[in-house]
Amino acid sequence: MKKIFVLILFIVGYNHTVAQTYTLEQLIDSALYHNIHIRSARHNMEAAHQQRKEAFTKYFPDISSTGLWFNANKGMAELSINPSEVIPPSLGQSLSQMMPPEELAMLGTPINLSVLQRGIVAGVSAVQPIFAGGQIVNGNKLAKIGEDVSRLQLQQSENIVEKQVEEYFWQLVTLTEKIKTTEAIQTMLNSIHKDVTVAVDAGVAMRNDLLQVQLRQNEMESLMLKLLNNLNIVKLTLSQYCGLCDTSFVLSYHAETLPETTMKEDHDQALSQTVEYKLLDKQVKVANLQTKMAVGQNLPTIAIGAGYNYHNLLGYNHTFGMVFATVSVPISGWWGGSHAIKRRKIEQQKAIDQMENHSEQLKIKMQKAWNEVNESYQQLKIAYRSIEQAEENLRINRDHYKAGTLKISDLLEAQLLYQQACDKRADAFANYQNKQLEYRQSLGQ
Repeated sequence: MKKIFVLILFIVGYNHTVAQTYTLEQLIDSALYHNIHIRSARHNMEAAHQQRKEAFTKYFPDISSTGLWFNANKGMAELSINPSEVIPPSLGQSLSQMMPPEELAMLGTPINLSVLQRGIVAGVSAVQPIFAGGQIVNGNKLAKIGEDVSRLQLQQSENIVEKQVEEYFWQLVTLTEKIKTTEAIQTMLNSIHKDVTVAVDAGVAMRNDLLQVQLRQNEMESLMLKLLNNLNIVKLTLSQYCGLCDTSFVLSYHAETLPETTMKEDHDQALSQTVEYKLLDKQVKVANLQTKMAVGQNLPTIAIGAGYNYHNLLGYNHTFGMVFATVSVPISGWWGGSHAIKRRKIEQQKAIDQMENHSEQLKIKMQKAWNEVNESYQQLKIAYRSIEQAEENLRINRDHYKAGTLKISDLLEAQLLYQQACDKRADAFANYQNKQLEYRQSLGQ
């Protein structure tokens, strides 16, 4: 049966009610917008973007301010001084001649001093890192890779959603085509049933012929119920997956009777364009940067800063500014740090090995996907050829039955072969479309 067919699938109850029409591309777009995994991946990408911005702020000075007010029950610094113990004898003789006796006696009484009982301290400082062992630079590079990885993971999620929508779409196409075939067979059987009934009533045919037709009608009725039930389930699933309001929609697509075959791509060249390969490459870069970070954590850090401070500790206000420089050198940290660096280098080599191994697997996956595309196309060609042969066989058997030279069982067998050929064509067409998508996705397209 060579013709160009346009399938318009009336999803609700398989009737001709006017409803919203969706193409495959529109359904994919709707699923990408509503799917929870896609929304989660977009949130992850935005979080990674904010993390990269956060890492960038480490290039700028770290500005901080502090303030302290205290009021103690007694001075934090207390001192008792006995003047007679600290005054030299020569000075004591001079004072005894100059001071009245009552005042001179007071010099033998201890004096208690108490300071820092209450006070205020405040300050602001800015510290600019000059050298941090490359941790700031490498940290920013890691944040940028994290953003790239989140974007690639979003693309992976989109590929999964696209593949799932196409599978549901072609399931509906297949079921609808099988329903159309079953309806056509039922129409044929109704016509044959009328002819056989007339022949049995006229005594020119056996009642057994009529029973065979009725049994075949029962089989078609049972098959139709099963197909409609499966169609309903797939409709509901697709509607939920794409975020549609209800199942009152129409699917449409246009295709030639036998589509053109897919062209094979250069798998070696396509490897670097795949999401999986890009993620492996990012994994190697992350391992390399983590090794550098481990080295940087064991290097000296140098920073310069400036500050402005104020305090009131002794009962009067005092302000001052200052500039300073800090150098921090890890000493005992090198003991454990050297092992951390070695561990990171091992992880880096593991990432390189995994990339090489998975790259070969990705090329094998491409070849497998191409083989399946080619095989599915050949099966589709056979299915179309079988349709022509089964249709011609049914026509010949129908003519022979009308001429009275063929048994009813042979005609029913010819109808069954025609039905099976139509069903195989629907399955082969959907399978070819799915295999094409798998091949495109394996190439990173």
